[in-house]
Amino acid sequence: MPNYLFALLSLMAWNEYLPLLTEQWQHTGTWEIIAVIFSVLGVLLAYRNNVLLYPAGLISTGIYTLLMASPKVGLYAEASLNLYYFVMSIYGWIIWGRIPKNGTRKELPISKAQGKDWSIVFAICGLGFLLLWWVLSSFTPSTVPLADAFVSATAWAGMWLLAKRKVENWILLNISNAAAIPLLVYKQMPLTALLTVFLFIVAVFGFFRWRRISREEPLSATPLNHLKLQ
Repeated sequence: MPNYLFALLSLMAWNEYLPLLTEQWQHTGTWEIIAVIFSVLGVLLAYRNNVLLYPAGLISTGIYTLLMASPKVGLYAEASLNLYYFVMSIYGWIIWGRIPKNGTRKELPISKAQGKDWSIVFAICGLGFLLLWWVLSSFTPSTVPLADAFVSATAWAGMWLLAKRKVENWILLNISNAAAIPLLVYKQMPLTALLTVFLFIVAVFGFFRWRRISREEPLSATPLNHLKLQ
């Protein structure tokens, strides 16, 4: 963990960081570049409140799942996280534009998380963290099981809120992003760390935009129980 904290401070050492970034870019494969492009596209579409964020997410997370699970990379915790993103993208795409029984298509409105939502979020974060920490500590050679588990668990909760179109999804995703940046630097993955910095900045703007939209939603919006999965 001290090395992980040191990586946070090393973000200031640009004279060492930039050459590492250049070296990694030169060794970045085509599939990883495609995954990065669609990751950026996905968060921009989420910021614009566009349903196409989900197919973009399916492409990026599908590629990342295969890349992370490959013997060459061997980052199995990150692979499971991307697989979760993949599944939640399908779930979110379905409930985003669910057709009620009256045949009229209506989108699930953006809204703030309520007490029940937060209970689920805390459960995902707490149980997810403990489960991942145990798996990483017991069955993998991970040197940062606590940090890795925290990044994944908070990201799980953020994606669930995004699928439910809750404003606070950006908060959970950025908690995960903030913890992931120094972790990626420590793992010598500066290209992905820079991508995460970009995602963090866009998510800040996304939070304020979604909060404004939630306040503008008419009170007569379609009841949520009409849009639940059966």
